[in-house]
Amino acid sequence: MLNDVTFGQYYPAKSFVHKSDPRIKLLALIAYIVSLFLAKNFYALAACFVVLVTTIIASRVPFGSVMRSIKAIIVLLIFTAVLNLFFHGGEHLLVQWGIIKIYREGIIFTVFFVFRLFFLVMGSALLTLTTTPVELTDGIESLLTPLKWVRFPVHELALIMSIALRFIPTLIDETNRIISAQKARGADFESGNIFKRIKAIVPILIPLLISAFRRAEELGDAMDARCYSGSKNRTKYKKLKFGWRDVIIVLLFAALITGVVMLNIYAYRIFPEIYEYIRLS
Repeated sequence: MLNDVTFGQYYPAKSFVHKSDPRIKLLALIAYIVSLFLAKNFYALAACFVVLVTTIIASRVPFGSVMRSIKAIIVLLIFTAVLNLFFHGGEHLLVQWGIIKIYREGIIFTVFFVFRLFFLVMGSALLTLTTTPVELTDGIESLLTPLKWVRFPVHELALIMSIALRFIPTLIDETNRIISAQKARGADFESGNIFKRIKAIVPILIPLLISAFRRAEELGDAMDARCYSGSKNRTKYKKLKFGWRDVIIVLLFAALITGVVMLNIYAYRIFPEIYEYIRLS
């Protein structure tokens, strides 16, 4: 199951998206997230989905690799969907069991919320699948450069985020090895009630935490041995440059935000009967 976690993993390919500037990709992700939360109806949400699919095709990343990112939050999705379904009010009551009431508006809102979260996670996973941790570090540091004027440790923050992303696949592999070793000793992680399963996780967490602290200490010693001194007098092997691909991405996501705003305002004029039926409360 842990092998299905795609966040923090890089998919190497020679594509339009891979060759784009990491700063533009970070800003594009922010613009995409803003568009998702600006969307007030399914027309605007469909526009976000079209842009997402177009970007996935341009990245040449297998669609299944992006979809696997959903598995990491499937429990959260189900939990929040159930809460919204049972506790979101409305005018059209469909089902009632005691104090539990399900409204048509609640079902529409739940579907809308689940799709929004789906697209949000897929877009975020696509960024890490098409951008190496080093590129992300350089992009974040470049975007936060103005904060250096107030003595904010921009380079150190970017380095911490890069190391965290870099060690996600490493910790996943370490967890799989610990689980395999525990199963070889007769441990059972799949049977029993929820309390027994939680108790069975303890033999995994303790060696995993010890391994993580050991790796962190080894990394710190290695950086000290190489006289690492942060951003002071530090140069870069690769300098970030804007290109024609970045202009296209900027125009695409600027058009997305504009389109979402326009669809929020004028969607009622496009098939008004359908809009009235799926209107969010």
